Amino acid sequence: MANQYAVIGLGRFGLSIANKLYESGQEVLGVDVNEERVEESHPFATHSVIADSTDAEALKSIGIRNFDTVIVAIGNDIQASILTVLLLKELGVKQVIAKAINKLHGQVLKKVGADWVVFPERDMGIRVAHQLLSPNVLNFIEISKNYSVEEVKIPDRMMEKTLRELDLRARFNLSVIAIRHDDDINISPSPDEKIHYGDVLVVIGENRDLEKFANLH
Repeated sequence: MANQYAVIGLGRFGLSIANKLYESGQEVLGVDVNEERVEESHPFATHSVIADSTDAEALKSIGIRNFDTVIVAIGNDIQASILTVLLLKELGVKQVIAKAINKLHGQVLKKVGADWVVFPERDMGIRVAHQLLSPNVLNFIEISKNYSVEEVKIPDRMMEKTLRELDLRARFNLSVIAIRHDDDINISPSPDEKIHYGDVLVVIGENRDLEKFANLH
């Protein structure tokens, strides 16, 4: 069964989220105060409406309380962003995800009730720098200050060996949590699983250990 999402703010960030959720078969409502943006969003959402998210009555009229998750992707209008999050929580929305443009904005969003604050510009900057420094890393998720999950291309000399033979836990203090080959993913692979050419390892561990492994040649 599809979940119901509302995306408030249909700029580039909001539209990309709406599009990805919609493509994944979810029910997506796009909301923006700008008529032109709402028109542009029609191919990327189940429904799109013009509404002022800083108006509680407008939010009620579009049935915002019926949505499982609301993403507040409002651009540079910090006041509108904060007020929208506050109203959503007061109206009883269970999960509110909000975009922040700086650290202070993020702190305020948290204080008024946002369940999850994202920093797309900062995070993209970190991601680009990380991948420049470690070209073998295809993707990563920071799970704490010192630990991350990474998708890593491994050196050719490690191909056609089993996880037991590679023994990454002993050699690098890392745990393999999945192996990805094209669109297929093997979750919790056995120690006897062999790594083939083109496979990508999904590993978890301390950042310093991940860096050593990702920079192997």
